[in-house]
Amino acid sequence: MHTPSVPQHPISRRTLVTAAAAGLVASVATPSVATPSRANAAPARYRTVGRTAPAADGFVQFTWPGVYFEARFRGSGVGVVLDDAVNDYDVQIDGVTARTVVTPGRATVWVDGLADAVHRVRLVKRTESPWAVGKFGGFVAAPGGALLPGPRPRHRQIEFIGDSFTAGYGNVSGVRDCSGIGGVDRNTNADLSFAALTARALGADHQNNAFSGRGMVRNYAGTSPGTDYRTYYDRALLNVDGDVWHRPPTWRPQLIVVGLGINDFSTPLHPGEAWATEAELLAAYETAYHGFLDRLRARYGPRPHIVVSSTRVSTVPYRETVERITRTRSTQGDHRVHHWYYGDAALDLLACDWHPSLQDHRLLSGLLLDRVSTLRLRW
Repeated sequence: MHTPSVPQHPISRRTLVTAAAAGLVASVATPSVATPSRANAAPARYRTVGRTAPAADGFVQFTWPGVYFEARFRGSGVGVVLDDAVNDYDVQIDGVTARTVVTPGRATVWVDGLADAVHRVRLVKRTESPWAVGKFGGFVAAPGGALLPGPRPRHRQIEFIGDSFTAGYGNVSGVRDCSGIGGVDRNTNADLSFAALTARALGADHQNNAFSGRGMVRNYAGTSPGTDYRTYYDRALLNVDGDVWHRPPTWRPQLIVVGLGINDFSTPLHPGEAWATEAELLAAYETAYHGFLDRLRARYGPRPHIVVSSTRVSTVPYRETVERITRTRSTQGDHRVHHWYYGDAALDLLACDWHPSLQDHRLLSGLLLDRVSTLRLRW
């Protein structure tokens, strides 16, 4: 719901936190030597999932949570070229998180001590930080090794659109007050959000296009009036006004999951807002939602199934409004818009600022998988 906070006790940019994979050794090269690798000059050597934009220095830049890069290499180690003083990343080797990299700065992060064999490496952005650009310069094989042709895209593709619940805001904290344990950024892992869990369970690539605190027409507590999630949806870089993401022809999601409305309705209206009553807000929300669905259809066509979610929020008839939206779409001939209600789920909300915990995200993923199983998707 809230916009991610700035950690009150940020961890040093040179710190590496070990997450798993005994026997692996991580090291950080001198930041000044970090330059885009030859892999960046040959994009076939790695694949990108998520919205990115080229940078003038040869790096790839991005702001959305959960963006990931995958490659294959032969050898006993691999380096990851990064330029980012704000965000955190997981480096995964053969499906296992080898290292968590915390605000690396301009550096090449190495994972060594692997068996001299063919491996798969995945770099994933854990944090959200919409106003802080992350930059990736490619993968580097250790001496004696080599990068191999990049892995093939997964046929199944899912696009998640939402707010802090979708982003995985503060989900690894275990406590609601994160101020003394590094803040929201250090306690967020988009790769453990229900979006990522659902995609992995289905063997799908996914985009996590979530922006905390934003609603369909109204942001949390009425903040940033005049803007909402729709202001940013078309961007590759959230911090660049007017930026436009150029969708690659390979991104054709068969399933789109939309979760927007918690921020619209979870706090009472204040004097001076654009809507005098909840009824006016609900009407504006419904109209905007139809417009947003039209926007998705214009981009992706009539084939993708779109799941629109709602949950229990205050006393506002949020669920009924979303259900009515799906019924209206069906009467208009758009039969692939479906409703998913999870307001009866027993969420503990034990993450930062009363957000879903890791256990909650696993529960939500299971419920979403159950709902998706009823759609008869033809992947």
